[in-house]
Amino acid sequence: MEENFLLKTPLHDEHLRLKARMIPFDGFDMPVQYSSIIEEHMAVREKVGIFDVSHMGEIEIKGPDAVSFVDYLLTNRISNMKDDAIKYSPMCYPHGGQVDDLFVYKISNRFILLVVNASPNYSEKDEQWIKKQNIGFDVEIGNKSKEYGEVAIQGPLAEKMLNPFFKGELFLTELERFKFAYGTLFRKDVLISRTGYTGEDGFEVYTANSADIVDIWHHSLIEGESYGLKPCGLGARDTTRFEVAYWLYGNDIDEHINPLETGQEWAIKFDKEKFIGKDSLLKIKQEGITRQLVGLFVPQGGIPRNKMEVYKDNHKIGFITSGNYCPSLKKVYAMALLDLPFTKVGTQVDIMIRNKTVPAEVVPLPFLLPFNKR
Repeated sequence: MEENFLLKTPLHDEHLRLKARMIPFDGFDMPVQYSSIIEEHMAVREKVGIFDVSHMGEIEIKGPDAVSFVDYLLTNRISNMKDDAIKYSPMCYPHGGQVDDLFVYKISNRFILLVVNASPNYSEKDEQWIKKQNIGFDVEIGNKSKEYGEVAIQGPLAEKMLNPFFKGELFLTELERFKFAYGTLFRKDVLISRTGYTGEDGFEVYTANSADIVDIWHHSLIEGESYGLKPCGLGARDTTRFEVAYWLYGNDIDEHINPLETGQEWAIKFDKEKFIGKDSLLKIKQEGITRQLVGLFVPQGGIPRNKMEVYKDNHKIGFITSGNYCPSLKKVYAMALLDLPFTKVGTQVDIMIRNKTVPAEVVPLPFLLPFNKR
């Protein structure tokens, strides 16, 4: 997309003021780094970092059938969710491939917020798909992505830094993982959730007013200075999520990859009466998958990238979905979708990187345990 047509988040001027290196990303002009990716990554792992995630999509489902409709749309069980709870779920096509993977915020029995993947392409694709499935349900569907502002404040010091400035029905110290609360942060109305995409503790902060997210960004930088807070770009967002093997839609999952192949089966509730894709996924489960997402350790020879081919004894057995240098581990790893039976830990394979075969070894996922499992 040409630079003139790139969308800008409400924080765009702040990124320029901080002299961030900007790149086109999913239709937006976004910061990839401010200082260095490794510095920003380590701030999140050891202290605290703040990300602009206002490019994420928000779709509101309102009406008497909000819960039953979303339960039908998604593979995970929504009907048993309590208010103020959040769940992760794939959203599948009838053939079992994924429309998207997303987070469900249950605000009430009549109001559910879906936080979908970034870019107008994804949120509009999701919106169109969701509207198409609305047959016989009493709901209103609204794509509110342009109205929301959002930052992610992530790292072991995030709670300590933010707690004094949040006013709500509870303290941030009381907010459990995968729960959200309404309140004010730096005197601005927010929805704040204990979620993130980094493998660290932290919060995602939503505002309905673009000016408010700019104020929250400013105050966070000022108050976070004594905690070692750093603004973080897409580079550190990718390395932090990759180390803990969180999926990236468009790379590790897409419409051609089903959740049984990628380790998302825990988010498929086959005992639900019906959901889109159930019959196909049940058939795949009964017949058995033929390929699986695995981790690869790459001792030397370069960094594998999406779509690079993987071989065993000169036969193609799959492809790389994501690859990166992991700053916390100081090693290069990749995720790959490989044919069975080449998915066993310890299997030696070759990756084609720039017309050269580079040796790699199948290793367990994730490469680094998320903070709650360390």
